[in-house]
Amino acid sequence: MPHKLMRMHRTDTARERPVMLAIVGDSAAGKTTITSGLVRALGPERCTAVCVDDYHRYDRQERKRLPFTALHPDCNYIGIMEQHLQLLATGHPVLKPVYDHHTGTLTRPQYVEPRDFVIVEGLLPLHTKLAAACFDVTVYLNPPEEIRREWKIKRDTTQRGYTREQVLAELARREPESAEYIRPQRRRADVVVRFSAVRGRHDPPGTPLSAELLLRPTIRHPDLSAILAGGGSSMHLTLTRDEDGRPVDALHVHGYAPREESRMLEKAIWAGLGEGTELPGFLGELDGGQRSESLAITQLLLLYHLLEAAR
Repeated sequence: MPHKLMRMHRTDTARERPVMLAIVGDSAAGKTTITSGLVRALGPERCTAVCVDDYHRYDRQERKRLPFTALHPDCNYIGIMEQHLQLLATGHPVLKPVYDHHTGTLTRPQYVEPRDFVIVEGLLPLHTKLAAACFDVTVYLNPPEEIRREWKIKRDTTQRGYTREQVLAELARREPESAEYIRPQRRRADVVVRFSAVRGRHDPPGTPLSAELLLRPTIRHPDLSAILAGGGSSMHLTLTRDEDGRPVDALHVHGYAPREESRMLEKAIWAGLGEGTELPGFLGELDGGQRSESLAITQLLLLYHLLEAAR
């Protein structure tokens, strides 16, 4: 189905369909952390999570003999991924392949039914126009490379059986394909999220990273100008330039933001929905029980867009 026809098909309000969210980024960019918080906030009975990295053509041993990595489209069943995204976006179930990241093997496929919300995370969900046309909201995670590298080293050495040297070698091997296939998907994102430390600050060890969220005008964002009019030190809204030179709003939530300030911003975002329900209290949770105000605001903003699209 052509991507323009797919968009027209999804605007047909005569049939029920799920709200689709894409969370895209390079390996270990934080996609699963954000997704798990959203699934928990919505409830597993209302939300389906799909990882499109399951569409790998080859297992880990087979890839060692190939001239490209898992980031390359030729290493993935892109056509089947597009077909499944179209089916999910129009309310139909799929029999999804499954790739076990712990063992590096392809296992038994999984029957997936779309619920009210479908969150799709992975390396390549916005690689083609047709795939991108399946989504209501699109997000690209863009942490600084030095931070992402440390995240990947920690994850792959503690959870996936790699040594630090193996991870570094794989990062070097993947870099050309990351530049060619992963990072260009940024242009198709409605929201670009960047978790990083604040330059020039020397926060105590363990201070959560700050977040900068580029809010592109491709979707309607909540009006935060009133609550952030004072331009506070820990949270503020600025007008900046996107990578194409166009003006775009940037929401900054620093890792050292006190809970009382972030709570005010959370209430302002939530009030825009008129839901009349309590704010989810567990957004922003990190491993070890630590809380990140910047992560909580990021997840809440995406939750806002999911619920707004559902209305």
